[in-house]
Amino acid sequence: MKQLSLLAASLLFSAGVLAAAADDISVQDPYVRLAPPNAPATGAFMVIRNNGDKDVKVTKADNPASRVTELHTHLNDNGVMKMRPVPAIEIKSKGEAVLKPGGLHVMMIDLKAPMKEGDVVPITLSFDDGSSKKVDAKVVKPMAMPMPAGAAPMEHKH
Repeated sequence: MKQLSLLAASLLFSAGVLAAAADDISVQDPYVRLAPPNAPATGAFMVIRNNGDKDVKVTKADNPASRVTELHTHLNDNGVMKMRPVPAIEIKSKGEAVLKPGGLHVMMIDLKAPMKEGDVVPITLSFDDGSSKKVDAKVVKPMAMPMPAGAAPMEHKH
């Protein structure tokens, strides 16, 4: 009986630890870029803040609007910008990760149905400790997209 009580206490403690990362995470300005008609994919963007004392990694994202969801970044490959999957997005303790066009983002591939402006896509972010957080991201037209907090405006030079 004592072993069973210790096991139960251990499981309860573990469950508390698992929920810790998601509890320390806040998400600002989540949105999904409205895809052109018949486009097979789009991106989701947001600012993910880690208010905790430990570094956290987003290891997975999921949503009901696409058949495949990946964490992505843009890389300059000999002068050609290419999107590539990344295994995780790290958010340092007391820091943030800015997911924005041309950088880190959540890639939504093989869209199940066309989206329209104003739709809300629930996105579940999963963390390296097993916890997760659901974020509601509004679908917006590219010209109406909010500037993520901490993102510098793009410069245009001739």
